[in-house]
Formats: sequence, structure tokens, C-alpha cells
Amino acid sequence: MERLREALGGVGVILPSLRVDPVSRIHGEPYALVDLGRCNVRVASLLAAALEVSPRVDAYAVDLRDGRIGEVMGRVGGRVQLRPVGGGREWDCPVEEVREAAAGDVLRERVRQVNRGVRFPG
Repeated sequence: MERLREALGGVGVILPSLRVDPVSRIHGEPYALVDLGRCNVRVASLLAAALEVSPRVDAYAVDLRDGRIGEVMGRVGGRVQLRPVGGGREWDCPVEEVREAAAGDVLRERVRQVNRGVRFPG
């Protein structure tokens, strides 16, 4: 039970009423049932996001809050750490607000970065 509690806590999900169901334990079932209890909508959303396949480290992802694209650098406590395409300061994004970026979107962002660095003679 503690393993589950720690794993859920690692992605920002706290289920205060998480416990082994006492009735299923009494009947000698080989695997007692786990009572996940009740939770609010925010916790349910965090749990759903944690169960979804999130972009792997070194993949590119979209921050759905503002549309920025970044390289996935890591994941800590229910948040994904992203670095802008081409480098720069990392930012954190809630795991439920991150989706894998399409290859075309990543290419467009790379071209934008290159174009920002080009200076035209004037």
C-alpha cells in the first residue's frame, strides 16, 4: 500500500482514504481489494494525467496552457520540465497540460528559432 501511496504522491496525487478493503482481507482472498476512496475533480484529473502516456524525456511536447513547444527534460512531482527548442531557460508545466508535439510543429519552431538569429544586411 505504501508503494502505491508513494508512487501516486510522486506525480502529485494524494488519496487520503487510500486503504486495503477490510472485508476482502477477511474472506481470505489471495489479493485483497484496494479502496481508492473518494477524491475531488482536480485529484481525479491528476490521476488520469499520470496514467496517460506522457512524452518521454528528450521528446518534444506542447504546453497546452500557451502553446509553447519544448524538449522534455524530466518529470518531478506531477510536473513536466520543458526546455525551449534551441535551448534556453526551462519551465515547469502540470502533467495534465502537456501533450506530445507533432513533428511538423517541432520543425516550425526550429525554423522560427533559426530565423530569429538571422540578421539581414541593412
